[in-house]
Order: sequence, then structure tokens, then C-alpha cells
Amino acid sequence: MKTLRSWYIVYSVFNAFLAITAIISNSVTIQALRKTLSLPKPLKTLLLSLAVSDLGVGLLVEPFFISWLLVKWSQQDNSSLYTAFLVNDSFFVTASFLGVVALSGDRFLAVHLHLRYQELVTPKRVVVVVILIWVFSAFVSLFYRLVSRDISYIVSAFIGVVGLVLSAMLYFKIYFAVRRHRHQIQALQVAQNDQINVARLRNSAVGTFYVYLVFLLCYLPLVCSLTVLAIFDSSTGVNVFSIFSKTFIFFNSSLNPVIYCWKMTQIRRAVMDIVRNIFRHN
Repeated sequence: MKTLRSWYIVYSVFNAFLAITAIISNSVTIQALRKTLSLPKPLKTLLLSLAVSDLGVGLLVEPFFISWLLVKWSQQDNSSLYTAFLVNDSFFVTASFLGVVALSGDRFLAVHLHLRYQELVTPKRVVVVVILIWVFSAFVSLFYRLVSRDISYIVSAFIGVVGLVLSAMLYFKIYFAVRRHRHQIQALQVAQNDQINVARLRNSAVGTFYVYLVFLLCYLPLVCSLTVLAIFDSSTGVNVFSIFSKTFIFFNSSLNPVIYCWKMTQIRRAVMDIVRNIFRHN
């Protein structure tokens, strides 16, 4: 128990840092996305939804998580605090998780539909998808309140496995489609506009692939811990790993904006302009 209490302090400090970085980075990213006019509207809408869910993790989920860890450290029992954490956690984390999966689907359609993408993937349809993501996240949050903890572990593990496998399959197909397009360009004399369009698709696909790669590394420990908790009894080691996996999920919300800036030139420029304006006013 003493060892577990020391872990509570370590994770509290680390999550406090993650909360601050998630709030700052996602707030700047949301503003940058609003200023970026060159991004396709469907992609922009999905990125905004993801940034809002990640901001919610920093603003609400992590403060509740830290408070719950400190209560556990003080060896008190506060079920209402844990309930508040569980509701916000399942809502915003599910929205973030599904947001990354939706990004995978959008880039898959952009690569495979090519010229028909703008005709079929309209901004209105993407808005409907985003609304469904948030409605489903609210449903999951309510569902976890109504069922036992073991059932919630099983359902979460199932959703996690399906989402990770589906995204992996989509990016696997994206990789081969982009490689095929590149070989076609090299073999044929195609118009310069087609070359530019394919290059943009490749860059956006690569950018969202890095989002998925970090997403995979951050969510895989949680899926493993939920599976262990659903099968075996809780122990000190399992509890420590469970808290670690939760912290890694929250770490993902701080990393996503960094990936946007690193791999997407339009967003990086908008972020740099915002940062320069902040320093000028100060």
C-alpha cells in the first residue's frame, strides 16, 4: 500500500504537467485551425473536433483524475469524485479515440476516391459524423454509469481493439494506394496539378498516420490493462499499470497538437503566427 501511495504522488505531478500542456497546445491548435484556410473543410472539421476533445481532457478529465489520485493517496473514499472523473473521462477520451479513427477513414477516402472525394465527402456529411461521434461518446459515458465496472472494462477493451485494428487496416491500404499513385506518376507524364494533388494527399495521409501511430502507442497499454482487469483480480501491480495506462492516454492529448505542427505545414505556420503575435503584445 505504501508503494502504491508513492505512485499516486508521481502520477499526480506528471498529470498536472500534462493538463497544462494539453490546455495550452490544444487552445493554440484550435485557433490555428480556425485561421488555416488552405486545409480541406472535412479534414479541418475532424481536426477541430479532435482538438476540442483533447482540450476537454486537459480542462476537465485530468483535474478530476489528479484530485482522485490525491484522495486515494490520503486513504479517503470519495465516490462522487470518482464518478465525476469517470463521466468526463469516458466522454472526452471516447470522443478523442473516435476522432482519430474518423481521421483514418477520411484520409482513406481521400486517397481512394481521389477526384470523387469532394463530391462524396462533403462538409455537411462530415459535420454529421462529428455530431454522431459526440453523441455516441455521451451514450458511452452514460452506459458506464449504469453497468458494473467489469462490463465497462470489457466494452472499453472491445471498442479499443476494434478501433485500433480498423485504423491499422485503413492506413495499411492508404500506404499501398499512395505508393501506387506515386509509381503511376513516375511511369506516366501526368498534369502538374495531378502531381501536386497526389503530393498533398500523401503529406496529409502521412501527417494523420503519425497521429495514429502515437495514438496506437498511447492507447495500447490501456486496452491491455482493461483486458487484464476484466479477467484477473485487481492487485497492486495491476493498479499501478492501470493508472500508468490512463496517464498515457492523457499524454496523447498533449502530443496530437505537436504532430499537427510537425507534419502539417499550414497548421505549423498558423501556430507560429499566433505565437509571434502573443510575444509582440507582451
